[in-house]
Order: sequence, then structure tokens, then C-alpha cells
Amino acid sequence: MKVLVTGSAGFIGSALSIRLLDRGDEVIGIDNHNDYYDPALKEARLSRHIDHVNYTHINMDIENGEAVKELFEEHEFNGVVNLAAQAGVRYSIENPLAYINTNMVGFGHILEGCRHNNVGHLVYASSSSVYGSNTKMPFSIHDNVDHPLSLYAASKKANELMAHTYSSLYDLPTTGLRFFTVYGPWGRPDMALFKFTKAILAGQKVKVFNYGNHRRDFTYVDDIVEGVIRVLDKPAQSNTNWNGNNPDSGTSFAPWRVYNIGNNSPVELMDYIKAIENAVGVEADKELLPLQPGDVPDTYADVHDLVREFNYKPSMSVTKGVKKFVEWYKEYYNL
Repeated sequence: MKVLVTGSAGFIGSALSIRLLDRGDEVIGIDNHNDYYDPALKEARLSRHIDHVNYTHINMDIENGEAVKELFEEHEFNGVVNLAAQAGVRYSIENPLAYINTNMVGFGHILEGCRHNNVGHLVYASSSSVYGSNTKMPFSIHDNVDHPLSLYAASKKANELMAHTYSSLYDLPTTGLRFFTVYGPWGRPDMALFKFTKAILAGQKVKVFNYGNHRRDFTYVDDIVEGVIRVLDKPAQSNTNWNGNNPDSGTSFAPWRVYNIGNNSPVELMDYIKAIENAVGVEADKELLPLQPGDVPDTYADVHDLVREFNYKPSMSVTKGVKKFVEWYKEYYNL
């Protein structure tokens, strides 16, 4: 296959590019190399695959509609995986327009590129954040998700709606993947695991929000990538049993699907911190703080549909996954 991976210098995008290249696909990767976090980390991720004979890297912003149009016209992509996005719940409170411009306008450009160039399948990153105020656990793709708590979450829900429109009007197969708290080596510095590890090793206080009462369905990056590839290889199909009188939120009469990709095993935040302490060999000095605006107290993925349709379920334990991250972190920063 010839696959476009947007956000290819990102945490998941880089790991996905490597896996696709390893199996013989040709990958065109684009990234805008912004400074939301240290660009040097993005360059280091890229260095693992940028010289591969089947990889082409382009410094490009998906907000640039003309550049995206030219990209799609130049290449005949069999599949597209859109991972480019402005990430982070808390930053969306400070700078909401960044999420509208990249996650919605930019995504619109990707949809247009797929529409006009006969792309066989568009897979895109959604998020567990779309579940917002929902409290019924585990979170199911068949539940209504109309009460987001941050503009980041709203932008991801908007992506699902935009994709549905294109699937319906233009018969474009699209699949949205709701990722649940992705972690692992080469991860993002704004994520809890990176922040906690950094603070513990530096002898600084670890800020623990919601007084440690969070539960998260932490999902290892390699498990996420495996799920993305399996979904990419099986374009979305219409649900012939879909009924507008009793509409199913997770499927459609159009070739449109959404799936949860999570570990299906939520972990208490304090237990997560304990796993980091064990891997580092140092006890954390914790500062307990209230719940932050935009945060969801708990996440828990129902992955029944993923298992049934792709015979796949993430499996990495938090203990092993955190240990792998800490080993990488020490090596990367020469500690």
C-alpha cells in the first residue's frame, strides 16, 4: 500500500510509520514540526525512519489547504491515517482557536483530499475525551457522546461527524479510532507519565490532580499501532441493519465506523504512580490537587466491537509498559 500518515513526527505517527515500513508499505509522512512541545523530540523520533528507502517526509501543515490539495494530486494514496492534531485537553482551554484551525479546518482539508482522489480508506484519530460527561462504564461506541468537557473533545467529536458526512455523501470509507490514554517510549512530554517520571527523577513534587482519584484506561503505544493497522487494512462498511428510528451511534448506513482502542482495564492513578516509582526506584513526593477543568475523572473502554470485527484487543500491562518507558527515558536523556 501507499499510505499517507499525517503527524508522522508525532508519538503515534512515528511508531505507525515504522510498522508500515517494516511490512513493506510506502509511507508519505507529513508534519508541521510545531513547538507545542520540544521539536527536538520530534526530530529524534523521525531519525528512526526518515532515511528508509520507502519513506518520504514533507514538512507541511494540514491547515494549508492548497498544499494538502497538491499533495493528494501528486500521490495516489491507497489509505490515509490522519494523526495530525493539536493535542492536549488543558491547552484547549487556553487556546481554543488552535483546535478549531488544526483539528477541524485541517481535517476538512484531509477529507477533501480523500474525496477528490479516490482514497480507499481514511482512518483518523478520535479520542476517549469525546465521552465527556458520560458516567456509564465502560464507555461504549454505541452510547451518545454529545456532552464534551473541552474544545479538544468537541473537535474530535466534530471529526467523527464531518467524516460521517463524507462517507454518506461521497461513499468514502472512514473509520475513527477513539484512543484511550496512549503511553510508552517516545511519548509526549505533556502527558502524565512523562511529567511524573521527569519530576520523580529530578526530586520534584508530582502534581496529582483530583486527589489521585482518577482512573485511566492506559494503552501502550504498540497496542495502539497494531489496532490502527488492522483497521486500516479493512475499510469501513455500511451497517445494513442500521435504522433511523433507533440510530446506532457506532455504525451507519454509510461506510463509516468508530471504535474504541483501550486496554479495557482501568488503573487507579495512584497505582500508575506506584508503577513509575517501582520502575524508577524512587518514591514520589506527591502534591494532591483538585480536579482540573476539562478533565474526565475516569475512562474505561468497551472494546467488544474491536474484538469481534478485528479479533484484536490491547494487552500490554501497565507494569511492563511503564518499565519500558522509564528505560527509554533514562537512555534518551542519558540518565
